Amino acid sequence: MSTGTLTIDLGAMAANWSALDAMSTAETGAVVKADAYGTGIGRAARRLAQSGARKFFVAVAEEGADIRQALGPEPEIYVLSGHMSGDTDMIADLALIPLLSSIDQMLRHFEALPGTPFGIQLDTGMNRLGMEAGEWSAVRSLVVPQGPKLIMSHLACADEPEHEMNARQLAAFHEMSDGIDAPRSLAATGGILLGREYHFDVTRPGIGLYGGLPFFDAAPAVSLHLPVIQTRDVLAGESVGYGNTWIAARDSRIATVSSGYADGILRALGPKMQLFANGTPVPIAGRISMDSICVDVTDAREMPGALEVIGPHQSVDTLAGNAGTIGYEILTSLGARYARRYVG
Repeated sequence: MSTGTLTIDLGAMAANWSALDAMSTAETGAVVKADAYGTGIGRAARRLAQSGARKFFVAVAEEGADIRQALGPEPEIYVLSGHMSGDTDMIADLALIPLLSSIDQMLRHFEALPGTPFGIQLDTGMNRLGMEAGEWSAVRSLVVPQGPKLIMSHLACADEPEHEMNARQLAAFHEMSDGIDAPRSLAATGGILLGREYHFDVTRPGIGLYGGLPFFDAAPAVSLHLPVIQTRDVLAGESVGYGNTWIAARDSRIATVSSGYADGILRALGPKMQLFANGTPVPIAGRISMDSICVDVTDAREMPGALEVIGPHQSVDTLAGNAGTIGYEILTSLGARYARRYVG
């Protein structure tokens, strides 16, 4: 196999859902947008449904189609981008539930699909999506009698438990939604960890299902190994890779592995990234290329056929820290060329 092997542990994903469900004092859904954070939306949704998830959250209607095809008519599928122009037929045909985030979307949905399910997204201070307090106040008396399936908002700083924004948004959500006879949702993974006062009726774990922070106790759900396609000896003073940015300080052994920034191994990782050869850390030598990466394996006790990028010795979040980013970006960037292997 000339491509890397991306192993996705569906059992670990299910265990993470069950752990977060046990922490929730509410019904626990599952966020499976962005191809289930790069793990494969159909397989992930089926495994999470087996664990008990009945509400799924996607970013766009097209992702909802994938869930409906995988799971059939029973689960509730919420579309976080709401009811966009052009989505009407898909929302109707697949019984998707748009989370309406503006008066324009509200009018579009009520005119095009009267009597069909919908939810409402409120802006409690993040200023990303959702109706602001003034908008909501103007239409609340018209919307609530039509029976929204869910009222939701999103926390901006849930991964920082002490941040004052959390309490501020919680208070705003209460002010905007108390007294409404509809299920409410505020907490994603970080919100679940903040405690029961943030849970309301439905929680929406996302990154925690796939092994990422801020759920420190998450079981790793993804591992990645890259095959070695060539090794060579490099003399002290010779360079490796584009731009001659790496010069051998000693006689070295260099392995070239099959992967690069086209496969989600971000170019910014180069200066700090290391791989692992049977547990021995081996650093990148030079710049990450589109399809290949050179690695200094001089100190490896033995040369395996593949090197570990994500696995027992390096988590998604450790890798992300080396690039100055977050685990979400690493997971959702993993490329289509990997051979995907599902376990659990």
